[in-house]
Amino acid sequence: MNMELDFIREMFDSIAPKYDFLNHFLSLGQDVHWRQEMVRAAEIPSKGAVLDVACGTCDVTMAVKRETGTGATIIGTDFSPGMLALGQQKIKQDKSFQSIDLVCGNALILPFQNNRFDAVLIAFGIRNIMDRQGALEQFYKVLKPGGTMIVLELTAPENKLFRQIYLFYFRRILPSIGTLFSKNSNAYHYLPASVLNFPPRKKFSKIMTKAGFTDVKWKTMTLGIVTLFAAKKESHKP
Repeated sequence: MNMELDFIREMFDSIAPKYDFLNHFLSLGQDVHWRQEMVRAAEIPSKGAVLDVACGTCDVTMAVKRETGTGATIIGTDFSPGMLALGQQKIKQDKSFQSIDLVCGNALILPFQNNRFDAVLIAFGIRNIMDRQGALEQFYKVLKPGGTMIVLELTAPENKLFRQIYLFYFRRILPSIGTLFSKNSNAYHYLPASVLNFPPRKKFSKIMTKAGFTDVKWKTMTLGIVTLFAAKKESHKP
Protein backbone atom coordinates (compact mmCIF):
# COMPACT_ATOMS: atom_id res chain seq x y z
CA MET A 1 0.00 0.00 0.00
CA ASN A 2 2.74 2.50 0.90
CA MET A 3 4.80 1.58 -2.19
CA GLU A 4 1.77 2.12 -4.40
CA LEU A 5 1.03 5.45 -2.73
CA ASP A 6 4.64 6.60 -3.13
CA PHE A 7 4.64 5.64 -6.82
CA ILE A 8 1.48 7.61 -7.56
CA ARG A 9 2.61 10.63 -5.53
CA GLU A 10 5.99 10.71 -7.29
CA MET A 11 4.28 10.31 -10.66
CA PHE A 12 1.98 13.30 -10.09
CA ASP A 13 4.83 15.39 -8.70
CA SER A 14 6.75 14.62 -11.91
CA ILE A 15 4.00 15.59 -14.37
CA ALA A 16 2.68 18.56 -12.36
CA PRO A 17 4.32 21.28 -14.56
CA LYS A 18 2.55 19.99 -17.71
CA TYR A 19 -0.61 18.68 -16.02
CA ASP A 20 -2.97 21.57 -16.84
CA PHE A 21 -1.80 21.87 -20.45
CA LEU A 22 -2.17 18.14 -21.09
CA ASN A 23 -5.62 18.02 -19.45
CA HIS A 24 -6.88 20.75 -21.80
CA PHE A 25 -5.08 19.35 -24.85
CA LEU A 26 -5.92 15.67 -24.44
CA SER A 27 -9.59 16.37 -23.58
CA LEU A 28 -9.94 18.86 -26.48
CA GLY A 29 -10.95 21.50 -23.92
CA GLN A 30 -13.84 19.43 -22.56
CA ASP A 31 -12.30 19.34 -19.07
CA VAL A 32 -13.57 22.91 -18.45
CA HIS A 33 -17.16 21.86 -19.19
CA TRP A 34 -16.83 18.74 -17.02
CA ARG A 35 -15.72 20.78 -14.02
CA GLN A 36 -18.54 23.29 -14.48
CA GLU A 37 -21.09 20.46 -14.51
CA MET A 38 -19.50 18.99 -11.39
CA VAL A 39 -19.72 22.23 -9.41
CA ARG A 40 -23.33 22.86 -10.46
CA ALA A 41 -24.32 19.33 -9.45
CA ALA A 42 -22.94 19.91 -5.94
CA GLU A 43 -25.66 22.52 -5.21
CA ILE A 44 -23.33 24.36 -2.84
CA PRO A 45 -25.00 26.82 -0.41
CA SER A 46 -23.86 30.43 -0.79
CA LYS A 47 -22.14 30.29 2.61
CA GLY A 48 -21.37 26.59 2.55
CA ALA A 49 -18.15 24.71 3.28
CA VAL A 50 -16.61 22.72 0.43
CA LEU A 51 -13.80 20.15 0.34
CA ASP A 52 -12.07 19.38 -2.96
CA VAL A 53 -10.18 16.09 -2.52
CA ALA A 54 -7.28 15.24 -4.85
CA CYS A 55 -7.47 18.89 -5.88
CA GLY A 56 -4.29 18.73 -7.96
CA THR A 57 -3.51 22.15 -9.42
CA CYS A 58 -6.81 23.52 -8.10
CA ASP A 59 -8.90 23.85 -11.28
CA VAL A 60 -11.98 22.41 -9.52
CA THR A 61 -11.24 24.37 -6.35
CA MET A 62 -11.16 27.63 -8.32
CA ALA A 63 -14.29 26.66 -10.27
CA VAL A 64 -16.09 26.27 -6.91
CA LYS A 65 -14.91 29.74 -5.92
CA ARG A 66 -16.21 31.25 -9.16
CA GLU A 67 -19.59 29.60 -8.62
CA THR A 68 -20.03 30.45 -4.93
CA GLY A 69 -18.38 33.89 -4.77
CA THR A 70 -17.07 35.24 -1.48
CA GLY A 71 -19.42 33.45 0.92
CA ALA A 72 -18.22 29.85 0.80
CA THR A 73 -15.36 28.26 2.74
CA ILE A 74 -13.26 26.24 0.30
CA ILE A 75 -10.47 23.81 1.13
CA GLY A 76 -8.43 21.80 -1.36
CA THR A 77 -6.41 18.78 -0.32
CA ASP A 78 -3.96 16.58 -2.24
CA PHE A 79 -1.14 14.16 -1.38
CA SER A 80 1.16 15.53 -4.10
CA PRO A 81 3.24 18.49 -2.89
CA GLY A 82 4.18 19.25 -6.49
CA MET A 83 0.56 19.60 -7.55
CA LEU A 84 -0.29 21.72 -4.50
CA ALA A 85 2.66 24.03 -5.13
CA LEU A 86 1.41 24.77 -8.64
CA GLY A 87 -2.14 25.19 -7.33
CA GLN A 88 -0.87 27.68 -4.76
CA GLN A 89 0.88 29.65 -7.51
CA LYS A 90 -2.34 29.86 -9.52
CA ILE A 91 -4.33 31.00 -6.47
CA LYS A 92 -1.81 33.75 -5.66
CA GLN A 93 -2.14 35.19 -9.17
CA ASP A 94 -5.76 36.24 -8.60
CA LYS A 95 -6.94 37.97 -5.41
CA SER A 96 -10.43 36.50 -5.75
CA PHE A 97 -9.00 33.02 -5.06
CA GLN A 98 -6.77 33.86 -2.12
CA SER A 99 -9.30 32.82 0.53
CA ILE A 100 -8.93 29.20 -0.66
CA ASP A 101 -6.99 27.03 1.81
CA LEU A 102 -4.80 24.15 0.66
CA VAL A 103 -3.84 21.20 2.83
CA CYS A 104 -1.47 18.36 1.98
CA GLY A 105 -3.28 15.19 2.99
CA ASN A 106 -4.20 11.59 2.25
CA ALA A 107 -7.78 10.88 1.16
CA LEU A 108 -7.80 7.78 3.38
CA ILE A 109 -6.95 9.79 6.52
CA LEU A 110 -8.57 13.20 6.07
CA PRO A 111 -7.39 15.76 8.67
CA PHE A 112 -10.82 17.33 9.17
CA GLN A 113 -13.53 17.07 11.82
CA ASN A 114 -16.68 15.05 11.15
CA ASN A 115 -19.78 16.72 9.69
CA ARG A 116 -17.83 19.79 8.54
CA PHE A 117 -18.58 20.17 4.81
CA ASP A 118 -21.76 20.84 2.81
CA ALA A 119 -20.16 19.29 -0.26
CA VAL A 120 -17.20 17.01 -0.93
CA LEU A 121 -15.86 16.79 -4.49
CA ILE A 122 -13.23 14.61 -6.10
CA ALA A 123 -12.34 14.91 -9.79
CA PHE A 124 -10.23 12.29 -11.56
CA GLY A 125 -8.82 11.09 -8.25
CA ILE A 126 -10.89 8.19 -6.95
CA ARG A 127 -9.50 5.75 -9.54
CA ASN A 128 -5.99 6.34 -8.13
CA ILE A 129 -7.13 5.07 -4.71
CA MET A 130 -7.26 1.29 -4.45
CA ASP A 131 -9.29 1.34 -1.23
CA ARG A 132 -12.14 3.30 -2.80
CA GLN A 133 -14.69 2.32 -0.18
CA GLY A 134 -12.31 3.42 2.58
CA ALA A 135 -11.88 6.81 0.90
CA LEU A 136 -15.62 7.20 0.39
CA GLU A 137 -16.19 6.39 4.06
CA GLN A 138 -13.78 9.22 4.94
CA PHE A 139 -15.69 11.59 2.66
CA TYR A 140 -18.94 10.49 4.30
CA LYS A 141 -17.59 11.24 7.78
CA VAL A 142 -16.53 14.82 7.00
CA LEU A 143 -19.74 15.57 5.09
CA LYS A 144 -22.60 17.24 6.94
CA PRO A 145 -25.92 15.36 7.16
CA GLY A 146 -27.86 16.35 4.05
CA GLY A 147 -24.59 17.19 2.24
CA THR A 148 -23.66 16.23 -1.31
CA MET A 149 -20.87 13.98 -2.56
CA ILE A 150 -19.73 14.44 -6.17
CA VAL A 151 -17.30 12.17 -8.00
CA LEU A 152 -16.09 13.04 -11.52
CA GLU A 153 -14.12 10.27 -13.17
CA LEU A 154 -12.83 9.08 -16.52
CA THR A 155 -14.72 5.99 -17.66
CA ALA A 156 -14.80 3.67 -20.67
CA PRO A 157 -17.55 4.40 -23.25
CA GLU A 158 -20.37 1.86 -23.52
CA ASN A 159 -21.05 2.26 -27.27
CA LYS A 160 -19.11 -0.59 -28.92
CA LEU A 161 -17.89 1.29 -32.00
CA PHE A 162 -16.89 4.43 -30.12
CA ARG A 163 -15.32 2.30 -27.39
CA GLN A 164 -12.99 0.67 -29.97
CA ILE A 165 -11.95 4.06 -31.38
CA TYR A 166 -11.52 5.50 -27.89
CA LEU A 167 -9.45 2.56 -26.65
CA PHE A 168 -7.15 2.82 -29.67
CA TYR A 169 -6.59 6.52 -28.92
CA PHE A 170 -6.27 5.88 -25.21
CA ARG A 171 -3.80 3.00 -25.46
CA ARG A 172 -1.73 4.02 -28.50
CA ILE A 173 -1.91 7.77 -29.12
CA LEU A 174 -2.46 9.38 -25.70
CA PRO A 175 0.60 7.77 -24.03
CA SER A 176 2.84 9.03 -26.86
CA ILE A 177 1.52 12.60 -26.62
CA GLY A 178 1.63 12.59 -22.82
CA THR A 179 5.19 11.26 -22.78
CA LEU A 180 6.33 13.80 -25.38
CA PHE A 181 5.20 16.77 -23.30
CA SER A 182 5.62 15.50 -19.73
CA LYS A 183 8.77 13.39 -20.29
CA ASN A 184 7.17 10.74 -18.06
CA SER A 185 6.31 7.56 -19.94
CA ASN A 186 5.01 5.72 -16.88
CA ALA A 187 2.35 8.35 -16.08
CA TYR A 188 0.63 8.23 -19.45
CA HIS A 189 0.75 4.46 -19.66
CA TYR A 190 -0.64 4.31 -16.13
CA LEU A 191 -3.56 6.58 -17.09
CA PRO A 192 -5.32 4.23 -19.56
CA ALA A 193 -4.69 1.26 -17.28
CA SER A 194 -6.23 3.06 -14.30
CA VAL A 195 -9.33 4.04 -16.30
CA LEU A 196 -9.86 0.54 -17.69
CA ASN A 197 -9.45 -0.92 -14.19
CA PHE A 198 -12.05 1.46 -12.72
CA PRO A 199 -15.29 -0.37 -11.82
CA PRO A 200 -18.33 -0.16 -14.12
CA ARG A 201 -20.80 2.59 -13.18
CA LYS A 202 -23.28 0.28 -11.45
CA LYS A 203 -20.56 -1.40 -9.41
CA PHE A 204 -19.04 1.91 -8.33
CA SER A 205 -22.51 3.18 -7.36
CA LYS A 206 -22.87 0.14 -5.11
CA ILE A 207 -19.51 0.96 -3.48
CA MET A 208 -20.83 4.47 -2.76
CA THR A 209 -23.99 2.99 -1.23
CA LYS A 210 -21.94 0.57 0.88
CA ALA A 211 -19.93 3.53 2.19
CA GLY A 212 -23.19 5.01 3.54
CA PHE A 213 -24.38 7.29 0.75
CA THR A 214 -27.96 7.42 -0.46
CA ASP A 215 -29.70 8.68 -3.60
CA VAL A 216 -26.73 7.67 -5.74
CA LYS A 217 -27.07 8.81 -9.36
CA TRP A 218 -24.77 9.12 -12.32
CA LYS A 219 -24.61 11.03 -15.59
CA THR A 220 -22.34 10.24 -18.53
CA MET A 221 -20.74 13.06 -20.52
CA THR A 222 -18.87 13.34 -23.83
CA LEU A 223 -20.09 9.99 -25.16
CA GLY A 224 -19.34 8.25 -21.87
CA ILE A 225 -15.63 9.01 -21.51
CA VAL A 226 -16.46 10.80 -18.26
CA THR A 227 -19.08 10.01 -15.62
CA LEU A 228 -20.42 12.32 -12.93
CA PHE A 229 -21.60 10.48 -9.79
CA ALA A 230 -23.74 12.32 -7.22
CA ALA A 231 -24.93 11.10 -3.81
CA LYS A 232 -26.23 12.34 -0.47
CA LYS A 233 -25.52 11.83 3.19
CA GLU A 234 -28.93 11.38 4.79
CA SER A 235 -30.04 14.28 6.99
CA HIS A 236 -30.67 12.16 10.06
CA LYS A 237 -27.40 10.20 9.85
CA PRO A 238 -24.50 11.02 12.23
